[in-house]
Amino acid sequence: MSNLRRTPLFSSYGTQPGVRCIDFGGWELPVQFSGIQKEHEAVRQRAGLFDVSHMGEFLVEGKEAEAFLQWVTTNDVSQLEPGQAQYSLLCYPDGGVVDDLLVYCKGPERYMLVVNASNIDKDWDWLMRHVPASVHLENVSDAIALLALQGPEAAHIAAAVTDADITNLASFRFHENVQLFGAKALVSRTGYTGEDGFEFYIPAEEAPAVWNGLLRCGESYGLIPAGLGARDTLRFEARLPLYGQELSATISPLEAGLGFFVKLNKGDFIGREALQHQKEQGIPRKLIGLEMIDRGIPRAHYPVFAEGQHIGEVTTGTQSPTLKRNLGLALVDSRFSTLSTPLEVEIRGKRLRAEVVPAPFINGHADLNPLHSKKAIMSDTKFWIFQLRLCIS
Repeated sequence: MSNLRRTPLFSSYGTQPGVRCIDFGGWELPVQFSGIQKEHEAVRQRAGLFDVSHMGEFLVEGKEAEAFLQWVTTNDVSQLEPGQAQYSLLCYPDGGVVDDLLVYCKGPERYMLVVNASNIDKDWDWLMRHVPASVHLENVSDAIALLALQGPEAAHIAAAVTDADITNLASFRFHENVQLFGAKALVSRTGYTGEDGFEFYIPAEEAPAVWNGLLRCGESYGLIPAGLGARDTLRFEARLPLYGQELSATISPLEAGLGFFVKLNKGDFIGREALQHQKEQGIPRKLIGLEMIDRGIPRAHYPVFAEGQHIGEVTTGTQSPTLKRNLGLALVDSRFSTLSTPLEVEIRGKRLRAEVVPAPFINGHADLNPLHSKKAIMSDTKFWIFQLRLCIS
């Protein structure tokens, strides 16, 4: 894997015993440190630390920065105030998704976009095609490292190592210039696991000191490093989308259940006409949760059937590490999206019984969520309002 890119943290863990790295979109990244199950449980019960420095960061500055972002993203940037972030999407004119991203408001006429690593070049090209001369774009991805501290103990660990009032930082809010092991960090209460947590944006050269410092200070709280494997199972249980699976150029935000983040009444934006038409005519496909009744694990792209018809396919599936149930997310014909609808999933040439079940599959950080009962799963809209305020990246 000598031709793969490495994050500034690779030297801190790349040769450690037990670490297994893989090719992830051209990056050599850890899929696990001590085991996916162990790392998953640590984040759900205590805390885990992720190296997500492969993510992309773009600065957007200028008098028309807000108007530009209103045009290219689906959410309402005008609602942001300095120190606040929002989840949003870039769409094509036909309503398909270029990428999902975070928009950070750093001040009047100053924003930072955080995009998916596999889409950095595509997103940059897309934005450059639409940016006016009065707006300055800068790709600072190589200069910034990103660490994600996630789990029930995350706030205690963050409070112990920073000089800011971290514990009172609301979800999707951030502080800049926070002192962290000698580095100045942008610290946001965001993540991608369904748990409480923080993300630290720091200069790339400072990353090893921060990584090692967090692990050292978090050890007494049960903090361990976690890899891409646990990151995927955690976000799956929480029904957080992954670009290329739950979102793509052929899957709209409305089909993916992200309508809350598409502000059709904010004014015109790229994709608005197509999305408005889709909403008015009825969303043709919906992302649903499914559970296997017969023995088998649903995997991405497995065909899904109902009443003898091919109605869609699995986007993500696994045996839930938390629930020990064989679960999946699937994009299916909307007619078959009602809870308890009988389904079949084709696995290795056999159609096995399944049914539509509520998603997300876990309650997440329920004590932070007044809309969430201990036993009931909230509606899609209520879930996304809370969960993506708390934990997308």
